[in-house]
Amino acid sequence: MKKSTKTVTVILILVIAGLVGLYAFLMNRARTRVAETAMTTVQVVLNRNLDRDYPATVKEVVKYYTEIEKCFYNEDCADEEIESLGVQARKLYDQELLANNEMASYLLKLKEEIKGFKDAKRRITGISVASSTNVDFFSDDGFDFARIYCGYTIRESSGQVHTEGRVFLLRRDADRHWKIYGWDSADNVHVGE
Repeated sequence: MKKSTKTVTVILILVIAGLVGLYAFLMNRARTRVAETAMTTVQVVLNRNLDRDYPATVKEVVKYYTEIEKCFYNEDCADEEIESLGVQARKLYDQELLANNEMASYLLKLKEEIKGFKDAKRRITGISVASSTNVDFFSDDGFDFARIYCGYTIRESSGQVHTEGRVFLLRRDADRHWKIYGWDSADNVHVGE
């Protein structure tokens, strides 16, 4: 082999080795970034900007609210996270519900409910929001309202699983957003009365 052919071969091998090394370096860096940006369930829920991306339907409002509830009751949240989730939940509330639940007392009561739920070793294992076609729309006193059923599957500390039903009442605000006006056990709600 000629000297120039050997030089070209060595240079070509060094360039290929350099490219393989650079590729490995960049891939490792990309994996590190993905690992760093993996968000917890709580962070994903809190990451939603309700000012820009408010849920468009009754079902989507309740579905997002139940995601917040699952964080409250199933995740190990620090006090700051519970407070942030509480603030996020309140953005879904109607003005009358907010007026009847002052922030400090709301957070205190919320933390007590979460502690009681966790002390009883209960866990929400599933949530089923009724389909959009099963929403009961009606008007009253000049306001548009909607009712929707939601079922919560709960596992008790004994291992027993049961479903609790809840009916959410929502009212449309001046911005045409559906806001949670209140809720009650499905056993207490009689539609059409």
